[in-house]
Amino acid sequence: MKMLREIGITILIAIAIFAAIKASIQGYRVQYSCMLPNIEDGDWIMVNKASYFFSNPKRGDVIVFKPKAGAQYPFIKRVIGLPGETVEIKDGIVCINNIPIDEPYIFPEPTQCYKNFGPEKLFDGQYFVLGDNRNNSNDSRSWGPVSRGNIIGKAWLVYWPPSRWGLVKRHSYSELTELHEQEAVAYSQAEVQFE
Repeated sequence: MKMLREIGITILIAIAIFAAIKASIQGYRVQYSCMLPNIEDGDWIMVNKASYFFSNPKRGDVIVFKPKAGAQYPFIKRVIGLPGETVEIKDGIVCINNIPIDEPYIFPEPTQCYKNFGPEKLFDGQYFVLGDNRNNSNDSRSWGPVSRGNIIGKAWLVYWPPSRWGLVKRHSYSELTELHEQEAVAYSQAEVQFE
């Protein structure tokens, strides 16, 4: 009887561990070439579904999300615009709140389509996403921003094929970070003056 109880406990622990892993990590196969040159068609990626349980997506994160009606599989794109921001594309250059951003990760071909877009203001819970291969990507330029509730998780690791193994890189945008720091300083100085 004691042995059956120990086996039962071991099975329950294994099920609990499996359920926890399944709830927080999942593998996806990338289809199409929208994220070239960083993620290739046929790559298998590990997605951390727990990464946004207690925080929101950040600009530069590569995310997997449920697209709007009509698509059978999840999409993978890079977060470019955050809630409350205004996104505009002028002659192939992406601007956030009228500031052009540096995108060294995009496919190194000249942008042929969607040279101009917007401006579009994002509301609470909306994220503007783009594929790195701008000439071959169906993204927010076509169907609008992604809702926070449709985001599955953050692409974390390419694990197959073995020759492509590596972390999915997030890009930081220093030109916007500096601006937000300046705005925060100006705002705090204005608060002091009005007190």
